Amino acid sequence: MRAYGRLKALALAGGLLAGAVACSSGPAAPVPALTGAAVTSSASAAPALPLPAVTPAQAGEVFSTLTATDDVLRAAAPKLRDGTLRDALDLTRDAEAQLTTAAYQSTGFRPRRYEWGSPVLYVPRFPTGPGAPAPWFTALVTRDGHPTLVTFAKGAEWQISAVTRLLDGQDPPPVQLDAEGYATALALGDKSVTISPQYMGPLHATVAEAGATGVTAGLIAPGPYTTDLAEEISHEREQAKGSGLSYDSIFSGNDYPVYALRTRDGGALIQYSLSRNTTTTTRTDEKGPGIPVPDDAEWAVDTKTVRRTLKLTETHQYATVVPPASAPAAARVIAHEGSLTRASGE
Repeated sequence: MRAYGRLKALALAGGLLAGAVACSSGPAAPVPALTGAAVTSSASAAPALPLPAVTPAQAGEVFSTLTATDDVLRAAAPKLRDGTLRDALDLTRDAEAQLTTAAYQSTGFRPRRYEWGSPVLYVPRFPTGPGAPAPWFTALVTRDGHPTLVTFAKGAEWQISAVTRLLDGQDPPPVQLDAEGYATALALGDKSVTISPQYMGPLHATVAEAGATGVTAGLIAPGPYTTDLAEEISHEREQAKGSGLSYDSIFSGNDYPVYALRTRDGGALIQYSLSRNTTTTTRTDEKGPGIPVPDDAEWAVDTKTVRRTLKLTETHQYATVVPPASAPAAARVIAHEGSLTRASGE
């Protein structure tokens, strides 16, 4: 990756980074006692396990560095514009990169800046060596005063992969930690939970489109990010029909990673993303008032209306708590972040 080389070349980064660390996320993010590796001097203590690919202390440094650098770039964006967006994309990946691009472009390169608290780190004990999975970890942290889940993944460098804000009234997820403070990552096909991580996105997409019927009945709890969306789509389709338009809105999975952590009840906290593609089309060649462009899409479409077709693409990230298979119950969406990321019309 070119992130650190390019950021080092930014003349503003030297002074601003130090200030951002101090006022945005504080000194190298302290790792709470629950997440720190246990230390003992007892001669009878069990032999220590091999050092994992990432430790809580290292995760704390990653969190501090990336969130502080992100703030530097957001502060500089109005002046440096495309240059800061390119660097911001070096800090991000997956669905978060799509949302970051939209955050810059939809605001005229004045993306929102955030104030970060000190994180609680959920660091899986990933092994090292050939064939080992790429490490990742999740931070539970206040962002502008709201509890937020931020997941970092490592390829060539560490990057921010997923961000979701806990919904109002939701408690932080009860992630299970071992005696040394490490979390447990679940495999995509894990069958110890009611919905294996690899199926969470497709099932969520089905409920968002069709409601909780058929094979999805009882699997995912109703609410604003599940069954309410299906009702919204049905309503919009009827409204469009009455105006001589056709309307379709489809949720789908993507190739972005799915992250799953064991919770204390034997269930899982699963993080994933979905795309929503909405198409509105005129049903006649006759000239009419056109298709209105929504306010949140005006940054991407340079007219107030389009004559024939309007296409909108949204990117959504979710965190869902899934019960253990031994105690079946509906999975609950507890966190979300998303926005329009692309639009076009003709």
